[in-house]
Amino acid sequence: MYSHVLIATDGSIIAQKGVEHGLQLAKSVGSKATVVIVTKPYPLQATTVTGWVAGDNDIRRYDASQKEFADTVLAAAKQTADKIGIAPELVQVTADSAADAIVEQGQELGCDLIVMASHGRRGVGRLLLGSQTAKVVQYAKTPVLVVR
Repeated sequence: MYSHVLIATDGSIIAQKGVEHGLQLAKSVGSKATVVIVTKPYPLQATTVTGWVAGDNDIRRYDASQKEFADTVLAAAKQTADKIGIAPELVQVTADSAADAIVEQGQELGCDLIVMASHGRRGVGRLLLGSQTAKVVQYAKTPVLVVR
């Protein structure tokens, strides 16, 4: 049914439910699985009111901390995959928009299903924080399985 499942995570406990479900689904249908985490690029790229500009060391430290966080999250996904008995590809992508990066990864890798969890925010919380899952559902050309 599915030949390649893309599983998105942000490292949260809720996202872990999506990782577990996606890995179990991939194993049950015998498909390839890729787990992806999207990290943000360095947020400050211009002069501020105080005149301070981020130096190369600031950006390197930030990038290193993002990579360390992504490695920790992907290691947890690998541990889950090992328990389930599947060997997914683990990918970190840096992008301003997690939703756009997830959709692009799905297209680039030829995935035919995207699995991700939803935090289930409603009302003002959803308006203020946005919903990456909703954006992926809106823009993906492939099916999206939302885990709650």
